Amino acid sequence: MSGRTRARACPERTCVGCRERAVKADLLRIVAIKDACVPDPRGTLPGRGAYVHPSPVCLDQAVRRRAFTRALRAPGALDTKALRQHVERTMVAEQATR
Repeated sequence: MSGRTRARACPERTCVGCRERAVKADLLRIVAIKDACVPDPRGTLPGRGAYVHPSPVCLDQAVRRRAFTRALRAPGALDTKALRQHVERTMVAEQATR
């Protein structure tokens, strides 16, 4: 035995809305494209990313505190319409599968 464990460490990130740490897979990655917050569910878009729980509560907290602008180092306010639509669609789809 080499002393290594079989369990792989899961990367953790901090939600910019509620500031809680969570497994990266449970959070939604956000990137800034031009002056809009764009959801990146696959985590493949280039650029700096911020993470948020895919829930309206965390999204509202992040918007209220201007966390996306700060985390993504954007020069001005970011449009969150596309992000809000994505979160709402995800919530509806999640409730439909229950």
